Amino acid sequence: MNVQTIVDANFPQQQVASPPTIVMNGVRWETFKALMADVGDGRAWRIAYDKGVLEIRMPLTEHEEPKILIGSFVEALADELEIEIRQLGALLLEREDLTRAVEPDTCFYIQNEFIVRGKKSIELPNDPPPDVVVESDYTSSSLNKFTIYASLGVPELWRYRNETLQVYQLVEGKYELTNQSLAFPFLPLTEIPGFIEQSRTVGQRSAVRLFRQRIRDILANNSEN
Repeated sequence: MNVQTIVDANFPQQQVASPPTIVMNGVRWETFKALMADVGDGRAWRIAYDKGVLEIRMPLTEHEEPKILIGSFVEALADELEIEIRQLGALLLEREDLTRAVEPDTCFYIQNEFIVRGKKSIELPNDPPPDVVVESDYTSSSLNKFTIYASLGVPELWRYRNETLQVYQLVEGKYELTNQSLAFPFLPLTEIPGFIEQSRTVGQRSAVRLFRQRIRDILANNSEN
């Protein structure tokens, strides 16, 4: 089993003091499962596994804050629409038959919330994958997570990076960049990074309240038309 360290050269060290990403090659599925069982759920690091390659990375503050805010925005959307969602954070999504596994920064069951409501464990492919997964990228991944998520059948992927939110939809087994969310078609995706940036000056909860008011205005305008 070979181990290598990945350091992202795209981000200056003085801006992002990131710990290294650990990549292990030649990791059998049984070894991966034993490792996950031994460390349990209390760990801080995140994993991605693709056919024998295991990547371990430690989330950063710069990484965590956007995904927390995006989670709050989705909760606000659900409240204003009066719908149920189930947010499951870094839910381990795995398929032994595909020898692939990944933990998103956060994920949501929206359209399929009623199918997994109250379930203590979710097992693919018997259960559906999350309707939306979120990746907040401040360091590069050595693995193609798009390929992993696509193989698991995740229909929608939100990627926040460099103060930009990109949304991808799964089309015939591949992700295509889109300007409209499947889960929330009316949502002005291009405005979300602005609310995240506002939180740096007005605070997180104020940014969420501003976002909520924006959604109320959109819904009110739609109902008048």
